[in-house]
Amino acid sequence: MMETPLPELEAILLVGGQGTRLRPLTLGTPKPLLPTAGVPFLAHQLARARASGVRRIVFATSYRAEMFCEAFGDGAAFGLSLEYMTEETPLGTGGAIRNAAEALSSGPDAPVLVLNGDILSGHDIREQVGMHVARGAAVTLHLTEVEDPSRFGCVPTDDDGRVTAFLEKTPNPVTNRINAGCYVFTRSVIDSIPADEVVSVERETFPSLIEGGALVLGYADASYWLDVGTPAAFVQGSRDLVLGRLVSPALPGPTGDFLALPGAMISPEAKVGGGSVIGARATVDSGAQVSGSVLGDDCVIQSGAVVVDSVVGIGARVDSGAVLREAVVGDRAVVGPGNELLAGSRIWPGIVLPECAIRFSSDA
Repeated sequence: MMETPLPELEAILLVGGQGTRLRPLTLGTPKPLLPTAGVPFLAHQLARARASGVRRIVFATSYRAEMFCEAFGDGAAFGLSLEYMTEETPLGTGGAIRNAAEALSSGPDAPVLVLNGDILSGHDIREQVGMHVARGAAVTLHLTEVEDPSRFGCVPTDDDGRVTAFLEKTPNPVTNRINAGCYVFTRSVIDSIPADEVVSVERETFPSLIEGGALVLGYADASYWLDVGTPAAFVQGSRDLVLGRLVSPALPGPTGDFLALPGAMISPEAKVGGGSVIGARATVDSGAQVSGSVLGDDCVIQSGAVVVDSVVGIGARVDSGAVLREAVVGDRAVVGPGNELLAGSRIWPGIVLPECAIRFSSDA
């Protein structure tokens, strides 16, 4: 596949969602800014976009919009130029793309990359753009293959890679390829989306383009792909980045069994691994076990506590003998001794659980 000859490729990054499925982590922080493998989630996307030839990105923001500018500024630290466009009221995916396009500088025939702010992907962005340019497509979608496509809408293509339909979730999908949330639009197609209206690209824009005979292509591959919309997926994404299952130029240290941020104190008698992140100034005492988890800055895991595939928020404390498995503990919360928080447990910020307040087994 030819490489795109467009060194000044522009992109739109959709970051307007509230991340309700990730509460309480997203009560004060937008999902794309959650610390993931030691840096804000979006840092991984920005670094990959820069490595793929993108030089300018327009953020399409809504929820807590000011926090994105505070986090990334003008983008110079990433070798990017960043702009911020805010929706006063949520406009859907199509409306958000159309609103952000007001800040683009590219001409009507130029390709524009559109990224979703909650996806980790290892696919070749440059090759996707090259395919789009070479075939003169209206839109080229990244398609990924999943084991259970019934949980998603699926996207069938013909032998030439042309998308033939957008199908809603169904018990018997016709393909295991789904919309992976990374698009290349020809700029003029974005401009044809109605301004200041709620529009869904998945339900309205793409189907109408197909119906009208426009060339909508699918760039299909089977590389790493993850939607980090749930706590379990968020933990998995951070873990995979630390372990090196997905390469990221933004990782703030070498890949390995765990990543310790500056000031973290891990006892030599603690067991830490499985792709865990130990936050800045966090403490893991002797005899504690931490595996596959994300520990926030300044949190404390006391001696004998077990934390597996979980998130422990900033300044939170897990006391001796407490067990967390696939749990989320909010900022500054305290999990007292002897508590067992198993799959799906969520403790809101500032909550203090007394000793043995929550048990799943009977041996107190």
